[in-house]
Amino acid sequence: MTDRFDDPIDVLLVEDNPGDVRLTKEAFKQLSIETTIHVATDGDEALEFLTKRRDSDPDTVPDLVLLDLNLPRMNGLEFLETIKDDATLTRIPVLVLTSSDAVEDVLDSYELSANAYLTKPTDPIEYEKMVEAVAEFWLQKAALPPVSS
Repeated sequence: MTDRFDDPIDVLLVEDNPGDVRLTKEAFKQLSIETTIHVATDGDEALEFLTKRRDSDPDTVPDLVLLDLNLPRMNGLEFLETIKDDATLTRIPVLVLTSSDAVEDVLDSYELSANAYLTKPTDPIEYEKMVEAVAEFWLQKAALPPVSS
């Protein structure tokens, strides 16, 4: 099996809170993995980004999506529902990263094929540890399907 991460890792962060965007970018900068973070501030913008990448070259879709649920316009659950039936986009691991710990949000996210549900830590150090754990598992340990086939 070849190393799928010879190139920088592409992460799509779907987040409308500038503070959380900054915190996430800073946490990824601390990693030993070269990472490019793309930001979309709502589900519509994220969907447009993904479909442009998919249509131009499926190999350029992000390796991972970090998705907030509470977004303007198209929210996180609507985004999950939209990509769920797309053969290319559904293969991208989507981790819900939100402040909500509501059981209903957890259930709805998994029913819509989220790969994980993470509640955002409020402490910056804990947030950094969570990003480190996400990166270690999803970008170094997990075997992921190729996006294009």
